[in-house]
Amino acid sequence: MSRLEHLALKALYLFDPEKAHTLALLGLRSNCAPLSGPLTSPRLQTEISGLKLGNPIGLAAGFDKNAQAISQLSRAGFGFIEVGAVTPLPQPGNPKPRLFRLSEDKAVINRFGFNNEGMEVVGARLKKATDTHNERNVPLGLNLGANKTSTDKAEDFAKVLRHCGNSVDFATVNVSSPNTEKLRDLQGAEALASLLEGVMNARDTLEKKIPIFLKIAPDLEISEIKEIAQVATNANIDAIIATNTTLERKNLHSKHQNEQGGLSGQPLFEKSTQVLAQLSKELDAKIPLIGVGGVSSATQAYAKIRAGASAIQLYSAMVYQGLSLAGKIAIELDQLLENDGFEHISHAVGVDRDDWL
Repeated sequence: MSRLEHLALKALYLFDPEKAHTLALLGLRSNCAPLSGPLTSPRLQTEISGLKLGNPIGLAAGFDKNAQAISQLSRAGFGFIEVGAVTPLPQPGNPKPRLFRLSEDKAVINRFGFNNEGMEVVGARLKKATDTHNERNVPLGLNLGANKTSTDKAEDFAKVLRHCGNSVDFATVNVSSPNTEKLRDLQGAEALASLLEGVMNARDTLEKKIPIFLKIAPDLEISEIKEIAQVATNANIDAIIATNTTLERKNLHSKHQNEQGGLSGQPLFEKSTQVLAQLSKELDAKIPLIGVGGVSSATQAYAKIRAGASAIQLYSAMVYQGLSLAGKIAIELDQLLENDGFEHISHAVGVDRDDWL
């Protein structure tokens, strides 16, 4: 982290977390932040579900909910980026305050509730980014969400995909946010199968066949993981993102530890990696996995890969380490792979899986 970035982070800590996030996005969009550009190597170049990645470090959904900084984020060292979640209708989300720093725990709790400007506004931005030369340098994904007041949440996912799908490289079905009532109920086998069928049918109406990912929660029993693996396989899902935030609260020290919402950051690392490893075992390489949850270093990214992930995503760690973290992890991950004698990242995927079970 540069001295300038360190000072910028200290300045942002003076503000309420949600205001700080808004200011960080504004600074990024104003091109005030130094960007590393593409970071890659023969060892890191990989492919997941047909997407060619310069490196396997992705930006998780939530940082750029409304697709306002696509150009800048695509030059920030990530191998791929995901925006959203986006719902059919605009919605304000839950009452503020709804974002909390747990600095002692290197964690974050949020209960945003899918606040976003809706598919019409975001879809126009995505189309502009697609049509503008050099606007997108890495694969771009869209996290699909459902409106809180919707009477057919499953249809909401398909609706957003039909409207925005031609302007992205992949889309993620997000049934794992804890902040929209009854959303996680859609992870049940029957409901999930029906939802995914609708999304896949919507995908078939697009101009191009983009990969569809599924994002799951960490708060699952082994039996539920088995069910999800079977449903995802039957639905021909292209990849699974494991995992979203947790409702669990263990061994936390911050004064905000009992705030309602999803917990992300360091306390999530082990739990999410265990779910990842279990899912890897159940799928047996049938579907690639993207590991997310508590990644704040190359060592942790490497651990996710060795547990079964073909790529990883991060977000919360940037609250504490800045935007340059993605590039730093990519460079150090390349060195870790070389040190262990791996000529390519794919050779390391899952080698430690059983150690997590």
